[in-house]
Amino acid sequence: MLKKLKEGLRVSKGEFTEIRIEKARRTNVKYEKDKLMNIDSSEEIGGFVRTLVQGGWGIATFNSLDEIPDKAKKAHEIGKEVSSNLEESIKIAEVPPENDEIRSNQIRDFRDVSLEEKRDTVKHYNRKMLDYDDRIESTRAVYSDSFRELNYVNSEGTELYQEIPDVTLALVAIAKGDENNIQTAHDSIGEAAGFELVQEKEEMAEEVASQAVSLLSADPVEGGQYTVLLNPKLAGVFIHEAFGHLCEADHFYKNDRLQEIMTLGRKFGPESLNVVDEGFIKGRRGNLPYDEEGVPRQKTYLIKNGKLNSFLHNRETAAKMGQDPTGNARAISYRHEPIVRMTNTYIEAGEKSFEDLIGSIDHGIYAKDAYGGQTQLEQFTFSAGHGFIIEDGEIGPMVRDVVLTGNIFRSLENISGIGNDLDIIGSAGGCGKGGQMPLPVTDGSPHLRIEDVTIGGR
Repeated sequence: MLKKLKEGLRVSKGEFTEIRIEKARRTNVKYEKDKLMNIDSSEEIGGFVRTLVQGGWGIATFNSLDEIPDKAKKAHEIGKEVSSNLEESIKIAEVPPENDEIRSNQIRDFRDVSLEEKRDTVKHYNRKMLDYDDRIESTRAVYSDSFRELNYVNSEGTELYQEIPDVTLALVAIAKGDENNIQTAHDSIGEAAGFELVQEKEEMAEEVASQAVSLLSADPVEGGQYTVLLNPKLAGVFIHEAFGHLCEADHFYKNDRLQEIMTLGRKFGPESLNVVDEGFIKGRRGNLPYDEEGVPRQKTYLIKNGKLNSFLHNRETAAKMGQDPTGNARAISYRHEPIVRMTNTYIEAGEKSFEDLIGSIDHGIYAKDAYGGQTQLEQFTFSAGHGFIIEDGEIGPMVRDVVLTGNIFRSLENISGIGNDLDIIGSAGGCGKGGQMPLPVTDGSPHLRIEDVTIGGR
């Protein structure tokens, strides 16, 4: 394969050329209620060649190694055409060449597990949820795995081979009470691991069913301004969606409003607030030591001691903004060009215990887990999976329909406590951007206390 890749580099006439090949093997199993809805296994191989020609990118994809020389020539032709219509030439930041080979390490390699065992495992968890309570109306249990082999070379001398396993399990339970009272609960896990990750998850299935049933008797939260305590899962999604995307440089330099707000060194939160995008954490979803441009992934402080410290870059945005690449060029597959994306984004641990955080709250909301949300520049809306009333520092009754809204910058300023219990969480979902979805990411946080949060409700 390396010989074919180097042949593609030789025939390319661009100032810079990179070629990546991806070989992937995938399995999916899905149950809904008591029916097997999907079970499949597939393999594919494909590649991507990108050439910089007189300041313009030329791109071509292929599905056969024999196509590489012709596709390299095609990318050059496209690049010439693109460059003739550009208002501004593209440049890429310099990086030293890399030569490395990264092998995966699974306790139980899911490629050696039969499709029947995977099916039976999912069926078992699905049945656990269905049998938990007569009020469980429906369920969904979904398993997926993939094993990707990535080869990358470029005209600067970089040669990389990386393996990445990925396994996920997602469970959903829907409970029905009186009249139109229908409640949903869900949970999922995902890591760069083996089949061992999804074994012995009966307790997870029962907890999902239990939560759906508990929500039937929970009152809707009353709307208003609250001191809110976010659990690590919700706080992690919050910092990823509401702030992390604002730090992706390709988004930043195209937005005049962001350029006014997001100035390096500006204070955005308390001195104890540190927000990190850590490029490589072994075992986490989507994690590789090198990004899709062959650049080593880094640990980047987006906020350090409460102040905006850095943006996330690929080689193109780094050159444009006069900064160093951070190893954040990512693509969901060989069919897509790499764009600036997050990896493992989290708030670092603080010093407060859970008891310290909740003990000083006279009247507030303990919001747990993330059910969905959206952001519009600095405005955000997030739905918690569920919540609890906090009265006089104690956790009270469960509430539902907990929707948090506000301005991300004001919310960061209003952080009044950061826990010492950091949890970095991988789920079965993924991040979406630029038509590339779902990209495996992780996010996390310790418990986070924020003052004056708007909660929608009755």
